[in-house]
Amino acid sequence: MARTIVITGASDGIGAAAARQLAAKGERVVVVGHSPEKTAAVARALNAPHHVADYADLAQVRRLAAELLAAYPRIDVLANNAGGIFKTELTGDGFDRMIQVNHLAPFLLTHLLLGRLMESRAAVIQTSSIGAKMMGKLDINTFDGRTSRSFFMTYGDTKLMNQLFTAELHRRHHAQGLNAVSFHPGNIASSFPNRSYALLRLLMNSPVKHLLETSEDGGVRLAWLAEGRPGTTWQPGKYYENNEIPPDRKINAQAKDASLAAELWTRSERLLGLASAR
Repeated sequence: MARTIVITGASDGIGAAAARQLAAKGERVVVVGHSPEKTAAVARALNAPHHVADYADLAQVRRLAAELLAAYPRIDVLANNAGGIFKTELTGDGFDRMIQVNHLAPFLLTHLLLGRLMESRAAVIQTSSIGAKMMGKLDINTFDGRTSRSFFMTYGDTKLMNQLFTAELHRRHHAQGLNAVSFHPGNIASSFPNRSYALLRLLMNSPVKHLLETSEDGGVRLAWLAEGRPGTTWQPGKYYENNEIPPDRKINAQAKDASLAAELWTRSERLLGLASAR
C-alpha cells in the first residue's frame, strides 16, 4: 500500500528529485512548493496532488497545514525540505527571512500537523546542512527570530536549528510513535541560491559547479530516509551525512546540547504564539 509522503520545497532541486524518485517507486507523493507554476508542473508530471505556500508568510503556512489536514487522513512522511539562502531582511511577520523560512515555518507546520503525524506514526525529515558545523552558532539568550550576523553565518545558524529541532521533536514525541531525523543532502549544484546574493549566483554558475553533486544525488538521500524504516534503516533523533551518522567531530557541539534544543523549542513556540505541546 502506497504511503503519503509530503515534501516541501518540491518545486525544484532535491525536493523535486526526491518526489520523482519516490513516485517512481509507487509512493503517493504530495508536492509542496512556493512557486505556483513550478509546483504545478512537477505535480502534473507525477500525476500527484500539490499545494502552494510561501514560507515568508506564516499565514500561508497555517493555510497549508489546514489544507493538508483536510486532504490526507494519513501522513506517513513529512519532509521539511523547503529552505534557502536569502538577504538579511525582515518578513511581514517581523522575523529574519532566512530564520523564518528555514526554521520557524517548518516548526510551525510540524506543530500544526503534530496530531495527524503521531496518529500516522510518521517520520519527520529535516533537510539540514554541514553548514551547521561550519557556521552555526546559536545564542539562545538573544534569539528573537532576527539576526545580527551575516547572511552566510545566519544560514549556518538555521541549519543548526534544524538539527536541534529534530533532537527535541524526537525527545518529546518518539514515545507517541513519531520518528524524526535530519540530514545533509550533499554539496548540490541547484537553483537554491538564485534568489539570494549575486556573488553566490555567480559562484554556482561558474566552473566550480561541475565539482558539485546534482539535485538527483541529493534527492536519493532524501528518498532513502523517506522510504526507510526508522530504527532499522536509520536511527531516529540523529543527523545523517551520505546515509551515515557522522563522527562527533563533524557535528556542531551545540547540536548535541539537549537543554539548548529544549529552549529553542520553547522560544520558537513563544515567537509563533503557540501553546506548548509536550
